[in-house]
Amino acid sequence: MPSLFASYLRVYEPLTAFDRDRQSFWRRYVSEGRAVAPLDGPVRQRTAVIEALGAGWTRLPDLPDEAYVLETDETLLVCPWNLRIRVAEAALSARDGVPPVLADAFVPPVLAGQAKAVVEDWRSGARVLEHGVPRVHEQIATWGVPLRWFVLFDAAERRQVTAPDRRALRYRTDIAKSRRRASRALAVLRKTVGDVPITEAVEEAARWLEEFHPRSVVELDYGGLVDLLSDETLTTDDSAELVAAGLTGLSNGEAEEASAAYDQLVARWRAVQLLERCN
Repeated sequence: MPSLFASYLRVYEPLTAFDRDRQSFWRRYVSEGRAVAPLDGPVRQRTAVIEALGAGWTRLPDLPDEAYVLETDETLLVCPWNLRIRVAEAALSARDGVPPVLADAFVPPVLAGQAKAVVEDWRSGARVLEHGVPRVHEQIATWGVPLRWFVLFDAAERRQVTAPDRRALRYRTDIAKSRRRASRALAVLRKTVGDVPITEAVEEAARWLEEFHPRSVVELDYGGLVDLLSDETLTTDDSAELVAAGLTGLSNGEAEEASAAYDQLVARWRAVQLLERCN
């Protein structure tokens, strides 16, 4: 279920990344003015899922084919929501590590079977042969921003809006730059700390980026987290700089500097995560 207090990592692909039918669909979608703004998207997604599921998880519903859109002078870029596959994956994840009785109560076996079939069809079979490897264009993190996401951006790519009726904080860059940054970070981490969770997380992010068209755009959106943070906190947030400083410290053998940057980051985002317990 989409959360309102979440951050988002998105990839917008040019129309040439999609098959001919999808290109026609997205052109028509944009020309009809149906594209959804990122500020409105999370609420729309949540509403669509709740209305489609109804009172209980008894079936895997059809969900609206929506997307975020970036229009430039040169091209049109699209970030599809892929809601049906995301709901299916969430249904299966909800059963992981839970006793069967509880799992069946939250996600009935019939729904779990449907979800598994949807995910398997998405990742294999005729769909892949006809359209190439399918891609989920948006990653979501609740009550915080994963530190690995900041690796993909530079501080200069930060954009903030603090108008009373429209608050936002985003980073946006070309995918080629994000790939280079992920590659450099991965090399530093492997050399200095080895195969630890943060190294594996950055490697996973790097692999995900490789799925997309080379002219794509990558976006980190603080989403609903901005409603938990004051204007001053947003303005002084330097998480991307701290991640870069930590990696530079590791690369130069300056363990204390790297540790100090990491401790600042962990403390900052732990304070946000703890707000979930107050909710």
